[in-house]
Amino acid sequence: MIQRNLDGVYFRMKRGDKYTNVCFSDMTEDEQDEVLKGRNEEYLRNFVKILAKTIRKIGDELDIVGE
Repeated sequence: MIQRNLDGVYFRMKRGDKYTNVCFSDMTEDEQDEVLKGRNEEYLRNFVKILAKTIRKIGDELDIVGE
C-alpha cells in the first residue's frame, strides 16, 4: 500500500518490529477499527470534521466534483 499521508491524522502504530506514525487513511481497515475502538462521540465527531475538511481541500486543489 502506498503511504499517501493525505488526511493529516496520525496514530502511533506497530508495524513489524518498529513503531511508526501512520496516517489514518493509510491504515488497514483492521488498524482503523482498532484506533477508533472506545472513542467517545465528541472525539468521533471532531475526527469526521477533520476528514471532511481534508476531502474538501483535496477536491478544491484538484478541481474534483463527484458525480
